[in-house]
Amino acid sequence: MERVRKYTKPARVFHWVHTGAFLLLVVTGLILFVPALGFLAQDSWTRVIHRIAAVVFVLAPLIQILANKASTKAALKKAFSWGKDDMDWAMAMPRYYFLAEESAMPPQGEMNTGQKLWFVILLIFSPLFVITGILMWFFKYTLPSEVFQWSVFVHDVAFIVVFLMFLVHVYLGVIHPLMRTHGGSFSSMVDGTVTTDYAKSHHGKWYKEIAKK
Repeated sequence: MERVRKYTKPARVFHWVHTGAFLLLVVTGLILFVPALGFLAQDSWTRVIHRIAAVVFVLAPLIQILANKASTKAALKKAFSWGKDDMDWAMAMPRYYFLAEESAMPPQGEMNTGQKLWFVILLIFSPLFVITGILMWFFKYTLPSEVFQWSVFVHDVAFIVVFLMFLVHVYLGVIHPLMRTHGGSFSSMVDGTVTTDYAKSHHGKWYKEIAKK
C-alpha cells in the first residue's frame, strides 16, 4: 500500500520521549495522589522518578524548539490558525467520531481541529504543571500554606485535564474504527508515514498539497 511521509525523525523522537515522561508522571503522580496507593511511595522512590520524569518533560520540548526552530514555528502557526475549516470540523465531529460517518467530515489540513485543540491544551496546561511543580518541589517549606495548597490544586486539575485529553487523543488517533479502516495514524509516529488512504480521508487538503509536489 502506498504511503506518504507525515513526520520527521526528530519529531517522532521528541513525541516518544515526551510521551514516556508524561506516562511516568501519570503513574507516579497517581501513586502520590490516590491515598489507597500511598504504600507504594513509602521509600520516596516514587517522588524521585516523578521529579526525573518532570525534568525530561520540561527539557524535551525546549530541546525540540532549539534544535528545530523552523518546524516548531510551523507547528505553532498551524495550531493557532483557526477558521471556517475548524467550524466545519466541529459541526461534523459528532457524526464522524460517534457514528463513524466518514463522509460527514470535510477535507482537513495537516493538523485538524482536534489536533490543534490538543496542541493548545498542552501549551496552556504544561506551564501550569511546571510552575506549580517547581513551587511544590523547591518551596514546600517556605511558601505560605494557602499558596502551597492552591499549587497542589492547580497541579492536580491540570493533570486531570491533560490526562483526559491524552486518552481522547490516543483513542481517536489509534483505536477509533475510522483509524483502523485506513491504517490509522500510529504508524506516523513509528516510521513517520501514513497510508495514502488515511491521508486522503483524514487530511484531504494536506494530501492534495503534497500530491502536487
